[in-house]
Amino acid sequence: MVTRREFLDTLAVGAAGIAISNTAKSYGEIMGSNERLNFAVIGLNSRAYAHLSSLKANQPAARIAYVCDVETNIMAKFAAATEKMMGAAPKTNQDFRKVLELKEIDAITIATPDHWHAPLAILGLQAGKHVYVEKPCSHNPAEGALLVRAQQKYGKLVQMGTQQRSSPHTIEIVEKIHNGLIGRAYFAKAWYNNTRKSIGYGKDAPVPATLDWNLWQGPAPRQPYKDNVQPYNWHWFRIWGTGETLNNGTHEVDVCRWALGVDFPNRVNASGGRYAFTDDWQFYDTLVTSFEYDDKMLSWENTCCNGMRYFNRGRGSLIEGTTGTVMVDRDGYEIYDLKGKKTDEFKIASNGQTSTADLVGADSMTDAHFANFIAGIRTGAKLNAPVSVGNVAVTMLQLSNIAWEVNRELNLDPTDGKIKNDPEAMKFWDRDYEKGWAPRI
Repeated sequence: MVTRREFLDTLAVGAAGIAISNTAKSYGEIMGSNERLNFAVIGLNSRAYAHLSSLKANQPAARIAYVCDVETNIMAKFAAATEKMMGAAPKTNQDFRKVLELKEIDAITIATPDHWHAPLAILGLQAGKHVYVEKPCSHNPAEGALLVRAQQKYGKLVQMGTQQRSSPHTIEIVEKIHNGLIGRAYFAKAWYNNTRKSIGYGKDAPVPATLDWNLWQGPAPRQPYKDNVQPYNWHWFRIWGTGETLNNGTHEVDVCRWALGVDFPNRVNASGGRYAFTDDWQFYDTLVTSFEYDDKMLSWENTCCNGMRYFNRGRGSLIEGTTGTVMVDRDGYEIYDLKGKKTDEFKIASNGQTSTADLVGADSMTDAHFANFIAGIRTGAKLNAPVSVGNVAVTMLQLSNIAWEVNRELNLDPTDGKIKNDPEAMKFWDRDYEKGWAPRI
């Protein structure tokens, strides 16, 4: 078994290890500015600023040539931040379709609302662009499967934004688990806690002059504009968002299934509700989900309106095995024996990576994840979170949402996650689209 130091040394000299820490030399410094990639960043609120920060960390391998958002004031603010950080002003366009037509754009990054992730990624692939898409990679299971097929058909790279897949200490500890560190791993628990407030009851309101509401809705069936949706609360409406499970659970559940070495489960059940407030919020604020396999189990717990932390962490992953336990989060890991005594730990200098109040999440993991994406484009390095891998956790959590919607356990086909013998539940596998906007390949 390799030591932590040996493993990190190996990462530091390999393409996948470029920019793995705040002090590591960036991939851009290695490549040279004459080989830089032209990026377009699409969807410019909150998480897009992490994309900006990570593309800055990977200069001059990458430059931001275009920024695009349906809301002009958000776009202008982001363009100014890009010019200040990158040293050059990007071009702007409110309509992403115009940007996709440009041959000089090599790759796009997507930080739009969830209902746009898969349709926009597919359009990007069809336009010959590499794609970095935030989690979740789709709004529903059918879209995720379609995106995987589109990537295979068009041949460009798609990296999903589960950046902990590029965290050196997470890569290290998962490998150790796979090599028997805690015996046979058989149970994993993922969780997320926050203190989100009520979104109240929205009122019909005039569409702001700065917003193209029709393009914002895109593939989603048309709705009147209300004053409590944009720019963040769309997460809590079924037509656009996917709830806290996909908003944050994707990260930790992905780590858990990676550590356990599992894909789609045999069964899933979910219980919860909207308990903390009475308002327009259409999902749960508290949810407990179990994913059952032949000889393993994975659980997900979300309490996003009560900040009581589990194991003194607002988010994390616990992996139990026949000889011990591993606790891993974005700031390190801890190892325990079978009786719960800590036997080892590793911590990185925290820069807020575990904060559940941070809506941007600019951090060294994201820097490394972008470095891995750039290395994949330039040198053929293996992606840490290709969409074919990332879509498994996304589909699992969408199935959790479906189990919650129909209020019963779902029996699944473990080869593709499809629900067996339950036509009512399978109605949630896909969605209705605004006429002319359904994604196709």
